Amino acid sequence: MKYHNEVQRRRTFAIISHPDAGKTTLTEKFLLFGGAIQVAGAVKSNKIKKHATSDFMEIERQRGISVATSVMSFEYNNTLINLLDTPGHKDFAEDTYRTLTAVDSVILVVDSVNGVEDQTRRLMEVCRMRDTPVIVFVNKMDRDGKNRFDLLEEIEKELKLSLHPMSWPINSGKDFKGVYNLYDKNLVLFTANTKGQGEDTLAVTDLGEPIVDQKLGDTDAKQLREDVELVDMVHGQLNVEDYQAGLVAPVFFGSAINNFGVKEMLDTFIRIAPTPKSRATTTREVDVEEDKLSGFIFKIHANLDPKHRDRIAFLRVCSGRFERNKYFHHVRLDKDVRFSNPYSFMARDKSIIEDAYAGDVVGLFDTGNFKIGDTLTEGEDFYFTGIPSFSPEIFKEVVNKDPMKTKQLEKGLMQLTDEGVAQLFTQYGGTKKIIGCVGELQFEVIQYRLLHEYGASVVFNSMPFYKACWLTSTNKQKLEDFARFKQTNIAADKDDQMVFLAQSEWFLNTEISNNPDIKFHFTSEIHKEEA
Repeated sequence: MKYHNEVQRRRTFAIISHPDAGKTTLTEKFLLFGGAIQVAGAVKSNKIKKHATSDFMEIERQRGISVATSVMSFEYNNTLINLLDTPGHKDFAEDTYRTLTAVDSVILVVDSVNGVEDQTRRLMEVCRMRDTPVIVFVNKMDRDGKNRFDLLEEIEKELKLSLHPMSWPINSGKDFKGVYNLYDKNLVLFTANTKGQGEDTLAVTDLGEPIVDQKLGDTDAKQLREDVELVDMVHGQLNVEDYQAGLVAPVFFGSAINNFGVKEMLDTFIRIAPTPKSRATTTREVDVEEDKLSGFIFKIHANLDPKHRDRIAFLRVCSGRFERNKYFHHVRLDKDVRFSNPYSFMARDKSIIEDAYAGDVVGLFDTGNFKIGDTLTEGEDFYFTGIPSFSPEIFKEVVNKDPMKTKQLEKGLMQLTDEGVAQLFTQYGGTKKIIGCVGELQFEVIQYRLLHEYGASVVFNSMPFYKACWLTSTNKQKLEDFARFKQTNIAADKDDQMVFLAQSEWFLNTEISNNPDIKFHFTSEIHKEEA
């Protein structure tokens, strides 16, 4: 209990959305409010040299999309906020899914023009699996979009969410006049193109006051009163416990690009969002208030600083106190490790920290000791559960275009696939390298990074495989015979575990039924499945 105060002042959350909904822009505005940055980056404009703080990889800056989760920590109103900005593109969903295991709540950005899109549905499925508390920010209210009631109905129906409006918009598009804050009972008026500098807040104890008509005009004032009366009648007061249990999602309306409606949401967020919670492991529940450190690696990133070729493992602290230069137990390797330069992050900028507490995300300099899902403790052996690992769906052979750079290529493949967005296989009895991913764009990013970060030039040739399955058996001879008979479909992963690459669902089902002595696993995390 000695770290209670530190735990209580922390909020760790992710921002998720479909691409182009305004997620990275919203992240920038949060950082501005926290004083972490002075100028918001332009995510897409090539004319502006200042790029979005959270998009630190060159390919992200070129394409205007986020393809890797970035971690940012900042203080706001005496609350320490750990914000994780996730990739929106579906091909990088794995990175996002794993990031969701490292946070305590989520802000979901929905584009008021396009409404709910495919990736939004998939992300919400993961949140529901974990009962993650969600706040919805309906963005781009200054553009002509869907009717507000229709939009809420669509979000509830498509995402199977029970919504609770916390602010209410006055029109949209060119007629957008602002929002009424249902939580704090004030009217926030919108002026276009002021980037939030001209935000006019009016305390309104009663919407019947004449000043509301003066500011909004008779028609809009009348409409607002009717809307608010209806919303109050249907939703009433927010039950914070229902929100924290993932049963109800508060909704805010605004325009991130104009910095409008963002502060109201951030102020409410730090009041109601959950503090770090206790977590399940393979042996017991770890109480967040425990004195002894525990935490898990949810992300690895190579070459965060291209000048130094560094590799950083991101640790979510789950209990106790992480201390610089103290020895901690690496469960999988069964050895003690210590870190002389642990980091906290502001995207690419990092600073050395002395300690960290439950809820914090710490960057650890890694020489190759860590894999996704690894656990650090003060001696106890367990793994945190619920960290997803995926079987690839697209497989391509790596063809080296420059044999003089073979060493660089091998190093690049090992380091980039350690990040967890792609898996590396070596064909049985040979040297052919195969990369497995869940999305096509990942191959483009790997190809780009191999060339620019390692000087290795490659092309990818498609391979006719449908799924990877990890093989185990108590009968060693059966496993060896199977590998010999099926050698064109057999490969080894980076840990030398045997993998069957099935060319179709029918072939896979046939092999499973024909080989009852062999277990087919759809994840490489066999040691955790059997723990």
